[in-house]
Amino acid sequence: MDGIPEQELPYDVFAKACPSRGTLEHVTGRWGALTLGALHEGSLRFNALRRRVDGVSEKMLSQTLHALERDGLVHREAQPTNPPRVDYELTPFGHEVAERLLGLIHLVEGRMDDVLAARTRYDETRGGR
Repeated sequence: MDGIPEQELPYDVFAKACPSRGTLEHVTGRWGALTLGALHEGSLRFNALRRRVDGVSEKMLSQTLHALERDGLVHREAQPTNPPRVDYELTPFGHEVAERLLGLIHLVEGRMDDVLAARTRYDETRGGR
């Protein structure tokens, strides 16, 4: 990892009590990954973000944003207007994480024909699904 020997890393995500597990869960969960990917495109208000992350409920998006903000990945900017305006954007750390996630997202999207073919083969050998 970036030239740091593994034994010198202060955190180990494979260790049960490691706090990095929670952040990894926030980042790699369905709504966290999609929220980070959507915010990589730029700052968004809550409802615009909800429309972009199709299928997420208001409650789940709110919980996801709170977790990502707490982990230092998302910045929430509330402006004292009437009605209040709240914008969400990625922090520098959030941008770094989103870049890596988008690489994975694009890889999966680009290989979906292979995935669908593999699913068909699997289902055919397992008697359907």
